[in-house]
Amino acid sequence: MRRFSQLSLLAAGAAFAWGLSAALVPQAEAADLTIKLGWASSGGETDPYAIGARAFKQAVEAESKGRIEVQLFPNRALGDERPLLDGMRLGTVDAGIITNAVVAQIEPAFQINDMPFLYSNEAQAQKILDGSVGDKLRKKLETKGVVLLGYMEGGFRAMINNVRPVSTPADVKGVKYRVMQNPVYISMFSSLGGNAVPMAWAETFTAVQQGAIDGLEIPPTVIDQNKLFEVTKYLSLTNHTYSVIDLLMSKRVFDKQPDDLKKAIVKAAAEATKQQRAASLAASQSVISTLESKGMKVNKVAEIAPFRESVKPVYEQFKTSIGPDIMEEVLTAVK
Repeated sequence: MRRFSQLSLLAAGAAFAWGLSAALVPQAEAADLTIKLGWASSGGETDPYAIGARAFKQAVEAESKGRIEVQLFPNRALGDERPLLDGMRLGTVDAGIITNAVVAQIEPAFQINDMPFLYSNEAQAQKILDGSVGDKLRKKLETKGVVLLGYMEGGFRAMINNVRPVSTPADVKGVKYRVMQNPVYISMFSSLGGNAVPMAWAETFTAVQQGAIDGLEIPPTVIDQNKLFEVTKYLSLTNHTYSVIDLLMSKRVFDKQPDDLKKAIVKAAAEATKQQRAASLAASQSVISTLESKGMKVNKVAEIAPFRESVKPVYEQFKTSIGPDIMEEVLTAVK
């Protein structure tokens, strides 16, 4: 009994001493706000969504001096794009980086960014989105419960398939392309003679692999980071759509924050958007040779005019849903 008592006393004394020393060690303070940020594609080094997410995390944590922590969830860990967007409206998802075409499902004015063969280059698109058109779109989206923090970019979209290269509109005819569940993309490929197959991103790789579809349209960096070169052969640099990817936050979550944290989030998002655009452009310029080295057959489209002629009906079709004022302002700016 004596030995047991001595051991018990020693153990109790050690536990007390450990507890006392632990109490004396400064503990890291918990953040005032934790933002869970999700997106559907990979967390890879050159994935444009991942680039944006990491840039936002770094910027907002620095700007808030650690009062905000951003946790990153790639690969649909918080859900596919539409569920993410719906979750933000309900306040059950904090933030996400979402493809513009999906945002357009809840605010049709965003369809302007998906109009085929609209923007000539990245600088032209950025100037328009950073101006009055971007402000108008932002205000419209806020009425749907979502705060737009930045217009990031995924680069110009390309067509990939296993049937043939695309050099003219005739080359699209009859080919089954996965498109986003967005009427602009469905109409775009239909006007070019293709068979548009609306499909969620999560189903796409397997659908191409199994031959349920012939290909899809996607920015080259996303092709690389999501290993689509393993299941598609031809990459045609059609540049048919400038891929806007929107950095978004739940309005319910945003509105609950004190003014100083709101300002930190907005300022950090602007800086992150600037960084993401530069990094995404650099990645998109270097990835083509990478994809060629991985076996894809790459071709540029020499003449865009026939494509623009083919998709003219798409502009007329969506003028009302976008808003004639927004469409006219953008068309005037890109002339």
